[in-house]
Amino acid sequence: MPYVTVKMLEGRTDEQKKALVEKVTEAVSETVNAPKENITVFIEEMSKNHYGVAGVRKSDE
Repeated sequence: MPYVTVKMLEGRTDEQKKALVEKVTEAVSETVNAPKENITVFIEEMSKNHYGVAGVRKSDE
């Protein structure tokens, strides 16, 4: 029973998130030969002020 967590910055549309879940599910199913019904995808969205690269928050760029 594969569980996949996708962490990304907030701001994607519902349509983009729906497509992401569908494509990740398909990729996992094909790669590990798991039934789609057994694959769970979690999307964790992060606020830009909770994420930084090279000492700079994304919200400060």
